[in-house]
Amino acid sequence: MKSLKLVAAAILMAFVGIQSAKPCSRVVFLGDSTTNYVMVGRTLDWRTPIPTNLYVYPRGVEKQSMPTGPMLRWVSKYGSVLAVSYDGGVTEGMNEMGLVMNGLFCKGSIYKEATGPDSKTPVMSLAVIVSYFLDNFKTVDEVRQWLETNEFDIFGKTFDGGTVSLLHWALTDRSGKTLVMEYVDGQLNLYCSRDLRVLTNDPPLPKMQAIDAYWDGVGGVNMLPGTVRSADRYVRASFFIRHIPDNTDYDASFAALESIMGTVSVPYGYEIEGEPNVSSTQWRSVADATGNRYYFKFAYQTADFWVDLSRLSLTPGSPILKLDTKDYSRLSGCVNHHLKRSSGFTPMW
Repeated sequence: MKSLKLVAAAILMAFVGIQSAKPCSRVVFLGDSTTNYVMVGRTLDWRTPIPTNLYVYPRGVEKQSMPTGPMLRWVSKYGSVLAVSYDGGVTEGMNEMGLVMNGLFCKGSIYKEATGPDSKTPVMSLAVIVSYFLDNFKTVDEVRQWLETNEFDIFGKTFDGGTVSLLHWALTDRSGKTLVMEYVDGQLNLYCSRDLRVLTNDPPLPKMQAIDAYWDGVGGVNMLPGTVRSADRYVRASFFIRHIPDNTDYDASFAALESIMGTVSVPYGYEIEGEPNVSSTQWRSVADATGNRYYFKFAYQTADFWVDLSRLSLTPGSPILKLDTKDYSRLSGCVNHHLKRSSGFTPMW
């Protein structure tokens, strides 16, 4: 009884710590050894609609992590599809090798920042950090090895009227393995496993897993927490993703993941008086890492649409392509034919 009280107290403290978190949820579906499906679902939740366009970048594009000063320079090894918010910052994406990366809010993040004007450590803008990893790596293990042997500082501008970009990230590859990147007190912490199927917001992953373990003891069949707070969404997604069949065909597998994303979405227009941080789901995505399809749907929309990377030319010299989503009512099914040549987005350095 005493130990249960201690666990309950710890959970209460965690809930207090997350009450200002901005909702977003990420869930990984893993098929069995026969199907080998790997799909990553994600909700983007915010208090106002976030303009988001899709870009397809081919291989061979020269890029850099900042406009001036110490920076990383690279030429993209892999083509990718990117979701770009405000036409200035990459929120998430998937490359042609099936590596998926998503950035989610984590208000407790404290990045490793540049120490001064004389620092020689390269600086990474939050606007392009997703692009860097999708351009250069094909597996989670490659990313982890690079992170363990390289240092960089973080720089990120505010957006949407001054909101600070505090994020953590998750990457999943075609093997189904996931790598979570979290900054705590300026230290980058890495967690890597096929068992990392869910990510929401605050608190940091180890504390979230402790909360999930408590509810696992309660038993999801008996009771699940039902609010839109980060820990509640984590627990619901964790329970359901572990209790759906993994040996179904593609359509059933996709439907199962989509329905779980529905259980962790915030109803459109819902708000709690005095807590503007609890926000509506503005859009959802599913990245099919094994089939090279990237699905997308705005809350206002009646139909999903998708980009099929396997049917696009991603060779060096191929054009950058853009899907302008302002008139999203016309978008349904495969939208490859709606992609238009573009000079690319301009990062919000």
